[in-house]
Amino acid sequence: MKKIFSILLTALMIFSLTACSAPKKEGTKDNTAKKSEKVMKIGYLPNEKKTEINNAMTSMAKYLETKTGIKTEFVPSTDYTALVTAFERGEIQLAWFGGFTGVQARSKVAGSEAIAQRPIDAKFKSVFISSKNAPYTDIKDVKGKSLTFGSETSTSGHLMPRYFLMQAGIDADKDLNGKPNFSGAHDKSIKLVESGAYQVAAVDMSVWDKFVKEKKVDLTKVKAFYTTPEFFDYNWTVNSDENLDKVFGEGTKKKIVDAILAMDASKSTEEKDVLTFMNADKFIPTQNSNYKLIEEVMTKTGLDKK
Repeated sequence: MKKIFSILLTALMIFSLTACSAPKKEGTKDNTAKKSEKVMKIGYLPNEKKTEINNAMTSMAKYLETKTGIKTEFVPSTDYTALVTAFERGEIQLAWFGGFTGVQARSKVAGSEAIAQRPIDAKFKSVFISSKNAPYTDIKDVKGKSLTFGSETSTSGHLMPRYFLMQAGIDADKDLNGKPNFSGAHDKSIKLVESGAYQVAAVDMSVWDKFVKEKKVDLTKVKAFYTTPEFFDYNWTVNSDENLDKVFGEGTKKKIVDAILAMDASKSTEEKDVLTFMNADKFIPTQNSNYKLIEEVMTKTGLDKK
């Protein structure tokens, strides 16, 4: 009996060793190779509701993956600074920045480029909003009022509104009713005025128009009373060749640029999702030099140190 058991055990061991060393069948997937597949990652400024951003940017990732042939994923950011940091580290290859954060990011990554924007971003504006019954009609009326900005590194929700206040003779740190608040996002700023928590807010004009159009703001409680002059703002920025073409292959940057500039809501569900969310019909080319004014304003307001 012991002899039979020993023979069976030996046979089992031989079978196991043979199975482990057997060559892979043709067509069998290599899990190791799959794990090492390179993934291009995109980021988006967290200036609206996270669920809406996630849905739209998941569609953007699918679209880019189809057009470039490179596996693409959307990586959410907790705040504006986190997105800039991820871009600087090379963890994000393509990002939707505001003018302010775009300048910040490109200053930290040599060779990175602003490549595309919506037509509205070449002539962007901010609006100052207040309660419906407030008698404000001009930017000078902000003096002495409680004010909330958006994120501290927001172009349309802080940098440019602060600059235009300066031009009107108002120091946002000294001439308001208390220190200015930073809500963190445009939709939150709107709600803070709507609720009466703050008398005035500086808001991205495109977000305001979108909220009005989608009936997400109560116009019986809040109004826009002043619109700023124009400035360049949001843009798609690609990382350096070191973090893009050298990683994913020569010509990757061009594929991304071509794909973004070719977006058309009538062509696919993904394109429609993205363009509808971003309140755009298409994207147009842009370049780093368009944001020279943003750089100058950052210096004048002292926000270049942020």
